Amino acid sequence: MSAKRRVELFYDVVSPYSWFAFEVLCRYRASGAWNINLQLRPCFLGGIMQGSENKPPAAVPNKAYYMSKDLQRMREFMDVPLNQPKNFVEAVLIKGSLQAMRFVTAVDIKHPEKTEALSRELWMRIWSRDEDITQPDSFIEAGKKAGLSEAVVKDALGRLKDQEIKDMLKQNTQAALDYKAFGAPTIIAHVDSGPELVFGADRFDILARLLGEEWKGPNPETATSKL
Repeated sequence: MSAKRRVELFYDVVSPYSWFAFEVLCRYRASGAWNINLQLRPCFLGGIMQGSENKPPAAVPNKAYYMSKDLQRMREFMDVPLNQPKNFVEAVLIKGSLQAMRFVTAVDIKHPEKTEALSRELWMRIWSRDEDITQPDSFIEAGKKAGLSEAVVKDALGRLKDQEIKDMLKQNTQAALDYKAFGAPTIIAHVDSGPELVFGADRFDILARLLGEEWKGPNPETATSKL
């Protein structure tokens, strides 16, 4: 059997398209449909946008109009329970996700096996149930629902202002920029020709081709059961 291809996913829980990419890649890893070593790289989307001199899609009226409809189509196609926050500007553009991504980073450093569940729960909070992802009580609730122990959550909360956490989040964000990222999700496939960047949640057919794998749709297990 050939060696697993390393795939890095740079994501931020403030990004709904990152959630789509996250779920699809996690499904392909869990099912074994793709022979990949998926590396989750929590980063700060605000830093990527600033570093690449990009603008948030919602800041462009025509893109914002398109995005509101596209997210509903993607919700059905990707089978992800996404619901747009009632006050999108406040939740996404004003409150943002810096503290949330520091919390994910703090957990990821010591307990990487919990990163997937915690990230998913934070997406559920902001992008499914329209709940806060900026306050300590929100992180405590998310941690509990993600199966983290009280000790792990307390430890992560206590380290949010530590330089180690800030530096690691900055390092992940800079790593994405070094790959020439300009938004999220940014997927890096490590193949024979070197690292290949694939942007967004709608290029999985291209990613599959780079990896030498077969794209079976957003849920490979469902696709197999229909054969």
